[in-house]
Amino acid sequence: MLLIDRTGGAAETWTRADGAAIGNLSHALVGWDFLPEALDQQSPGQSVGVLISNALPREALKPFLDRLSLVCIGFPAFSDGRGFSLAKAIRREGYRGTLRASGPLIPDQFDYAIACGFDEIELPDASASRQGLLQWQQVRGRLSQTYQRGYSREGNILDRRRLARAASVSSGS
Repeated sequence: MLLIDRTGGAAETWTRADGAAIGNLSHALVGWDFLPEALDQQSPGQSVGVLISNALPREALKPFLDRLSLVCIGFPAFSDGRGFSLAKAIRREGYRGTLRASGPLIPDQFDYAIACGFDEIELPDASASRQGLLQWQQVRGRLSQTYQRGYSREGNILDRRRLARAASVSSGS
């Protein structure tokens, strides 16, 4: 497994807990089915994170967000973009903890993942062996313009074109 953040390779600080038993783990990552029980066991100073499917409805996670330090969204394939939409929705709910994308993403998706609110990307060994940290670092920041809304503060290509057209019309050009 390779963990990547905005600055490069990152050290894993989370331990995946089997079931809901989080014991004395300082950073326990549990599956969605075990989340309520794990949060009931949470002691002061202990961080709980959850691994969820990218198909989980945002509304299901909402009641737990204020108690979670990590939300890890699973991507079954790089071509399944539902996790990007879910990450944006979770950030819109006000979640300030760490958002992690987990699965076989590709380096071309790095800027989109960061723009959607992800802090980290966790790659399985098979993906990391094909496209390692160097490839991920080389693509970071390469995307300067997008067609989708919400990926950058400067707006997207279409919004910029509309503004330029409106300015052109108002100036009589």
